[in-house]
Amino acid sequence: MNDKKLWIIISAVSGFTAVAIGAFGAHGLREKLSPEMIEVYKTGVLYQFIHTIVLLILALTNFIKTKIASIFFLAGILLFSFSLYIYATSGVKFFAMITPVGGVCFLIGWLWIIVETIRVKEKK
Repeated sequence: MNDKKLWIIISAVSGFTAVAIGAFGAHGLREKLSPEMIEVYKTGVLYQFIHTIVLLILALTNFIKTKIASIFFLAGILLFSFSLYIYATSGVKFFAMITPVGGVCFLIGWLWIIVETIRVKEKK
């Protein structure tokens, strides 16, 4: 399987799980979690959706090299969003301490896009 196909599949799986996890939170957890923890959970879903869309766009583009940015975005989704899901549903603060690591992964992914875009030679 080529890289583009793999990253499109990863993006689709992430999009699917974002919808499923978001729906579960909206319908299955509304009565079980405090309003504060629902907001934490929603933040995880929002960031997963945003970065899933970016992953898909990166998979479909040929303008820049995207593999490293994609890896960091995927790591960010797993570490940031999933740590928030687990923290919101369990209340275990250890998981909240993982969240910033995922945020740094998102930042590195965005910086990588900047660097790769600057590196691209313009056609005259």
